[in-house]
Amino acid sequence: MLRTLALILAGGDSPALSVLTAERTEAAVPFAGKFRIIDFALSNCINSGIYNVGVLTQYRPRSLHSHMGVGRPWDLDRAQGGLRILHPFPTPEGSGWQRGTADAVRYNLDFIADQKVDAVLLLAGDHVYKMDYRPLLQLHTDSNADLTMAVHSISPHEAHRYGIVSIGADNRVEGFVEKPRRTMSNLASMGIYVFRKEFLTDVLRRTNEADFGRHLLPGLIRDSRYGAMRVMAYTFNGYWADVGTVQAYYEANLGLFAETPALDLYSPDWVIHTTSADRPGVEVGEAARVENSLLSDGCRVYGQVIRSVLSPGVYVSPGAVVCDSIILGDAWIGPDAAVDRCIVDEDVTVGDGALVGDGDDNTPNRDVPERLNTGLTLVGLRSQVPAGAHVGRNVAISPRTGEAAFGHDKTVPSGTTL
Repeated sequence: MLRTLALILAGGDSPALSVLTAERTEAAVPFAGKFRIIDFALSNCINSGIYNVGVLTQYRPRSLHSHMGVGRPWDLDRAQGGLRILHPFPTPEGSGWQRGTADAVRYNLDFIADQKVDAVLLLAGDHVYKMDYRPLLQLHTDSNADLTMAVHSISPHEAHRYGIVSIGADNRVEGFVEKPRRTMSNLASMGIYVFRKEFLTDVLRRTNEADFGRHLLPGLIRDSRYGAMRVMAYTFNGYWADVGTVQAYYEANLGLFAETPALDLYSPDWVIHTTSADRPGVEVGEAARVENSLLSDGCRVYGQVIRSVLSPGVYVSPGAVVCDSIILGDAWIGPDAAVDRCIVDEDVTVGDGALVGDGDDNTPNRDVPERLNTGLTLVGLRSQVPAGAHVGRNVAISPRTGEAAFGHDKTVPSGTTL
């Protein structure tokens, strides 16, 4: 296999995830109970035999840094290679604040130059998938490519969310359009690129484009038509989810309850590693009811949990009902409270008898109707929903919102941002 440096891009903000990324980068958002989204890219590297990994951070990286530590859960705490966290830094030419994915890599060209590798594997830190990178690297080698892109089939109705790739009979890339309204191709770029090291270095030094998908790649692929370079496509047919919107994140989590889920988290042949706190096992009370749900270590359930994902340390009080929801770490659901079709962030308190995700009014959120319009209600980090509150559908409650913000009647109508 090629000597490879993997760079995981985990630096951008993610407004489409609303309150979930108000105080953390998307790569650090919890997923499937005990994991963080970046665990998938990190674990794919290790399972593919790649131990030289850098993570490029920028936007609100504190929780991500705390989660990764020195890389021990992924066997990346090595003297040679291992995990390196690459921060933005001031330079004589500018502030060091990265404008996009290409700019983030450009700021680290000195680090790349020092690596004794043949190829640089660029990965998105915000996608959920299990992928062996070795066939991708093998295709890159066999075709003598300057750049190889991983692509995945999608529904034509989703094309506007992705960079769309068109390829020829020999898997050579012939076109690339970022987020088109209409397209004849159904192959989406996965945000996974293998560059020949010298080619990547040369391209970034002689250009100033900020982002790979929006700016750099379309121009490179146009040039490749005239033989200036060789750009290939590798088609990946396994499970892959871009969870960069609230709805996509919600559906990917609840998709784990399918009779045969597309994402198998239990296979011993491809383990997803993560940092796990020392917590006791799950406790389910005598009067509790748990149906088709995923409970993480340290959860204590005395009420009802139905088709829901509970991260570590969640407490569900007697008489409380949690249905079709995602409850993140150490949230407390009070007695007789009801949480329906919600994403509740870490350290949230839902008071006694509060109803969150209540009623049949499905008015889209007035501030972001394009993002919150399916009945999902979001409660941000460390917020306190008071006892007896009524919170409607498509509501977004900002992180650290206190009880006083709910007013005297403690009612938050559907479509409201608090």
